[in-house]
Amino acid sequence: MNIDELASEAVPDGDLPKVINRELINNPDNFYKMAFEFQQIMMVYESAIKQIETKLDILNKENKVSGRRNPIETVKSRVKSPQSIAGKLEKRHLPVTFDSMVENLHDIAGVRVICPYISDIYSVRDMLLKQPDITLLEEKDYIKNPKESGYRSLHLVIEVPVYLSQATHNVKVEIQLRTIAMDFWACLEHELHYKTTTNVPESIRRELFRVAETIAMTDREMEEIAIELQNMD
Repeated sequence: MNIDELASEAVPDGDLPKVINRELINNPDNFYKMAFEFQQIMMVYESAIKQIETKLDILNKENKVSGRRNPIETVKSRVKSPQSIAGKLEKRHLPVTFDSMVENLHDIAGVRVICPYISDIYSVRDMLLKQPDITLLEEKDYIKNPKESGYRSLHLVIEVPVYLSQATHNVKVEIQLRTIAMDFWACLEHELHYKTTTNVPESIRRELFRVAETIAMTDREMEEIAIELQNMD
């Protein structure tokens, strides 16, 4: 049974935003079944995240033992909340069902890798993709091609097998790779958008873009300094 088959056992027409509607209150068996199915699916996504985190931890330890500089500063992870999943499906005018979320959403499981330098991002990417059980499904390079806002990051959608006692599930995970500076800008930009309900004025958009460009220049200059120091050894 794959993850799609697992999801298909959900309550017929069981939309996530309706988990507390009157029909489910009147029929608690349906509620329990839907909650159990959702918990099963999310457990598989959480297991996929652990797979990626373990791989990154092993790479970290390998570099440490080998005496090489560590290309990974920190690793963060999260699984999308039910509200976030439902909201994204509704925004894309897709059915809000278990089948739909598994098939259409690639970022239910997310891992963010923070690296010291830009070159480290591509080194970590290559190390991960060399592993035979990781399949690259999609890659978006917002470092070489930044978004209009100034956002920079390397996004990978990969598929990794999760081995359970009676089944193997191929699970999609989104991996974002950023430098410390890129993450600093992205987190503050997200916070600004999160805290305001009004449209961001064009003047502030331009200022955010200018700051992003300044941070990108700093990233490049710091890496050049690091290379110079390494060449002096």
